[in-house]
Amino acid sequence: MTDDFAPIRSSGIGSWPGTDLAEALKITFAECPELPYLPELPDRGAGAALIGRGAAVLAELSVDLQPAGWRLTGAPGRDQLRARATLRDDLDRLEEAAQGYRGPFKVAIAGPWTLAASIERPRGDRALADHGARREIAGSLAEGAGQLLADLGRRLPDLELILQLDEPLLPAVIAGRVPTASGFSQHRKVDLAEVREALGVVVAAVDRPPAEARSGLPQIWLHCCAPDVPVRLIKDAGIGGIAVDLDQLGTPDWDRLGQAMADGLWLGAGAVSTSTGAATGRHWSADEIAQRILRSTRSLGLEPDVAGRMIITPACGLARFDQRSAVNALRAVGKAADIVTDQLAD
Repeated sequence: MTDDFAPIRSSGIGSWPGTDLAEALKITFAECPELPYLPELPDRGAGAALIGRGAAVLAELSVDLQPAGWRLTGAPGRDQLRARATLRDDLDRLEEAAQGYRGPFKVAIAGPWTLAASIERPRGDRALADHGARREIAGSLAEGAGQLLADLGRRLPDLELILQLDEPLLPAVIAGRVPTASGFSQHRKVDLAEVREALGVVVAAVDRPPAEARSGLPQIWLHCCAPDVPVRLIKDAGIGGIAVDLDQLGTPDWDRLGQAMADGLWLGAGAVSTSTGAATGRHWSADEIAQRILRSTRSLGLEPDVAGRMIITPACGLARFDQRSAVNALRAVGKAADIVTDQLAD
């Protein structure tokens, strides 16, 4: 291995099975020692799932949980307060688990467009239908995300904090494929300039001087496990890394990603499928994962230092897996990262 070739890291995406966060953190630090992360445990309830954690982060914007889902309200509802309490407790447990660790650490929250497509307005339908509500959610999320990272920075100053925006609904927002509340029609497409601007608002609120990025990893990532990820738009919004589900990529997607990587973008290669749920004790071949990634990067003709702008992950969260299978998935991507590092460095 050359002295200037940094080892490729592996990590998880977000969700994890079970209800024991202390145990989940212990596993995270053990299996992803070069890029641990704060897991989501949706089995604890809606406030601990993707949209619930997003609701907990929102600043000066109130929501509550209704039978149809989260809804904007005039004052914080019981469920939002509970979600905020859960997040505070999670940070307390992280503070204990991270003692002695120094390095990059990833925190994931729902992005502004997935929130806008998931949260209802007070009088019905998604916030996505209202320009003002969309802008309000983006601003609130940006302020709350900044506060979250500042709080973590005070608690754990040795962590190099990395923010992951989870945007599974972003392609549907852009294409006008988000269904209305009735289910009989779809919301109109959102202008690309507005999509980019909202992402940029969050980036501006949490971006830090490059000197603080000791690991060389981007400080802000966007994860999308859907097809048709808008690579150029995401990069133009100031986001440094895109995490994707490799099963959703065709040749044109790889071409766009390859060009963006040549321009400095990092890739989160989601190489372990999470779409089929949890098969107890399921085994993944690290060598097969590694060779799949190497075939794709080599077909693009990427130089090793460009192809090395990568972390290897499962395709999405692991909450639908049993714990044994979830651990196996993290171990498989960890071993695959070692193989890819060795192959690229030769």
